[in-house]
Amino acid sequence: MIAIENVTKRYGPKIAVENLSLNVPAGELFAFLGPNGAGKTTTIKMLCGLLFPNTGSVRIGGFDMRTHGDHARALISYVPDQPFLYEKLTGREFLRFTAELYAMPPKKADKKIDEVIELFHLAEFVDDLTERYSHGMRQRTVFAAALVHEPQLLIADEPTVGLDPKSIRELKTLLRQWANNGMTIFLSTHTLDIAQELADRIGILDRGRLLGCGTLAELRQQAAIDGNLEDLFLKITAEAAHNPVNGQAGHNERTYTPK
Repeated sequence: MIAIENVTKRYGPKIAVENLSLNVPAGELFAFLGPNGAGKTTTIKMLCGLLFPNTGSVRIGGFDMRTHGDHARALISYVPDQPFLYEKLTGREFLRFTAELYAMPPKKADKKIDEVIELFHLAEFVDDLTERYSHGMRQRTVFAAALVHEPQLLIADEPTVGLDPKSIRELKTLLRQWANNGMTIFLSTHTLDIAQELADRIGILDRGRLLGCGTLAELRQQAAIDGNLEDLFLKITAEAAHNPVNGQAGHNERTYTPK
């Protein structure tokens, strides 16, 4: 579903992402980890077609984002870390607006809107103006909008921020169910226990380079420790910081694919 090949993105002299290659197949829940400034947001923007790489290619569902971006974006939904809503619309109007953006037939859109309202427990406030919503209400509405057109790829950036524990538990269950049903989930998060609990594979990015990628067992083998994901993350990033040339580039010379 996702094919990133030898991608480099620069902002002037600064390299945000360097020679990144990564494949994520359909139906995988992939966790994308890294410290602040690692290049995660830049990578996500390239996946969504908001930025283009200086070199390399990004393909979604076989479509090159640069040459066939409209086809690629039709397969995607993106949930940012700061949920954006048009505040003079109600939640229901925002959901309908989203369906119209994807040219959904009205009857199908109405049915799907009713489904996501129930799924995310929006009925109590969905007909209020979104300017009155709390952060958690906004996050649930944005997630509902992301599911309206039945995307094949869901990109979620810190999706649990602002949610209460019950909503977090429900969202984790839904993410796992969606992946099991064939949707590809690309999850960027600083919450390592969520990544450890949910992800099929995990990628660790730092200073624009992919330091490691694989299952938890494969990352333990790479780090040569039998720890939790926090232990692995800290050791892999620390080793790269102490050996910035060999430590980082050495792990980035191959394309990471499922074994």
